[in-house]
Amino acid sequence: MIELNVQTIAFLIFAACILGGALGVVTTRNLIHATLYLVLSLFGAAGFFVLLSAPFMAAVQVLVYIGAIAILIVFAVMLTRSMTRLRDIYNRQWVMSAIAAGLLFVLLMVGVILPVWGVGGAQAGREVSEVVASTAELGTALVSPNQFVLPFEVASLLLTAAMIGAIVIARDDE
Repeated sequence: MIELNVQTIAFLIFAACILGGALGVVTTRNLIHATLYLVLSLFGAAGFFVLLSAPFMAAVQVLVYIGAIAILIVFAVMLTRSMTRLRDIYNRQWVMSAIAAGLLFVLLMVGVILPVWGVGGAQAGREVSEVVASTAELGTALVSPNQFVLPFEVASLLLTAAMIGAIVIARDDE
């Protein structure tokens, strides 16, 4: 049975934010509203990092994803005027998409649950060691040439390319 405490309630609230935001992103037809739903979903993920005792990762989630990527999407949508003049296009393949999404969800859940808890539930006798890195260790890993500096640079190049692409598309429409 699930123990009802503050952490469980916070987990349920953050899970509702993530799932509600994700559902809003895929069901809305307005791109600005979809971006706001994405911000809600990313906020729930930041809450999960807080629950996992990783405040640095939660701050990075808020600053990088909510602060940069969501704002970049808003600017891209605002700069591409042709996207706002699209007429409603009805997708007749939504049933097959829902079935594929459900199967993918089940596959991912099986892939996550079985390696962690095993076939018969929680494995008795197995200790779970909690390793919480300090902020100094995370900072060293992010800027060390042998660690995560390359993914950081690739992400910055992708964000720059997306912004340049949005400006080019906006200029082509005029």
